[in-house]
Amino acid sequence: MKIANNSSESIKNIVAAQREYFASGATLPYEFRRHQLKKFQAALKKWEEPLCQALWNDLHKSKEEAILTELSIVSGEVKNHLSHLKSWMRRSCRTTPLKMTPSYSRIVSEPLGNALIMSPWNYPVQLLLNPLVGAISAGCTAVLKPSPYVPEVSTVLQKLIEETFDAHYIAVVQGNREVNKELLEHRFDIIFFTGSPSLGKKVMEAASRHLTPVVLELGGKSPCIVDKEADLKIAARRIAWGKTLNAGQTCIAPDYLLIHSSLAEKFPAAFKNELTRLHGEDIRQSRHFVRMVSDKAFERVSGYLKEGRIVLGGRAIAAEKFIEPTLLADVDPASPVMQEEIFGPVLPMVTFENTEEAISFVNKREKPLALYYFGSKAKGDEVIRRTSSGGACINDTIMHIANENLPFGGVGNSGMGHYHGRESFNAFSHSRAVVITPTWLDLPFRYMPYKMFELVKKIL
Repeated sequence: MKIANNSSESIKNIVAAQREYFASGATLPYEFRRHQLKKFQAALKKWEEPLCQALWNDLHKSKEEAILTELSIVSGEVKNHLSHLKSWMRRSCRTTPLKMTPSYSRIVSEPLGNALIMSPWNYPVQLLLNPLVGAISAGCTAVLKPSPYVPEVSTVLQKLIEETFDAHYIAVVQGNREVNKELLEHRFDIIFFTGSPSLGKKVMEAASRHLTPVVLELGGKSPCIVDKEADLKIAARRIAWGKTLNAGQTCIAPDYLLIHSSLAEKFPAAFKNELTRLHGEDIRQSRHFVRMVSDKAFERVSGYLKEGRIVLGGRAIAAEKFIEPTLLADVDPASPVMQEEIFGPVLPMVTFENTEEAISFVNKREKPLALYYFGSKAKGDEVIRRTSSGGACINDTIMHIANENLPFGGVGNSGMGHYHGRESFNAFSHSRAVVITPTWLDLPFRYMPYKMFELVKKIL
């Protein structure tokens, strides 16, 4: 199945129609936004089965994993916004200094306007629809661009959107990177992009032509530190789960393992035991182990198997796009597997002798989207204090994304801006400063020729 490109003319018409619709003010009222969220909520329930089937067909993603990592996150986001939208929209008071008497001050949240949301293939439902929740609740219109690498999912998503919303409010545009370029030629009021740092730079470059604000949810090499105080069994289980979730095709998957030298020989056996608990004796037969998205992805990730000593796993079957979870030892820190985001079930291991060495190793590289530490909470706090990452977990992996009350986003090379919950509403909103000055009193001191300036100077 291949996704057909939207024509330049259709894209132009969609963008123009949405700009006109937003200008009409139709998306501004609370009642409108709430109604659209309720429609969205109903659509997610109706289209659950087709979306799960499409995720299986495109990625070999089980229904359980599809619901846990995609649909439930979006439905939870909608529920959260429905519960809090009125309070988030409410104007807030700010203190006004004495020098401005009798004025008073407010902050009003207003929608940025026409949004472009571009999503990747690895979590094609969650990463397209979760930002859309924020766009709806903030009062924006939205053009959605799903990934062509998951054609069945993208087709079902388009049907869901077309059945639920009017195209002059929310529309889907399909196609390859040429379509991406076409979209980025148009002026939007915000661009929300999830993908690789290299593509993020191109999006930011395009946005700069119109000074369009961007939210960039990128990736990078998220380190996983296993210190000598770590509970080895728990660490192995949670790392195995985090690394085999979506077959490692997760932007916050543990990308490489920094392991204390005293645990390096024991870890592979513990990791193997936990893989068996999760997926059975032969992970190839597991319903819950996803395949590489494409032949190109398979070739790239399987190529990393040559860049270290395989101490666990190593099977790769091109016809099935299957790569077994693999631990690599004796890797060169300068090799591609330690320089490029792996985005697959290969986990290189690097040993360290003390925590200071691990901190230094992390800080010499680009800031990652996530950082994971296994060991004592005190040392974990110290590692977090002395490093930088988009998010972090102590004695866990992945789970910081599950709390909609925490912001999710990157820093530096791993992105800018964040979303989830209130932060999603804020991402698509502008906090507008408003000063209201009554007319019953008009103090003369601020006007030329600045009479009694010495007294005014003392007040300032």
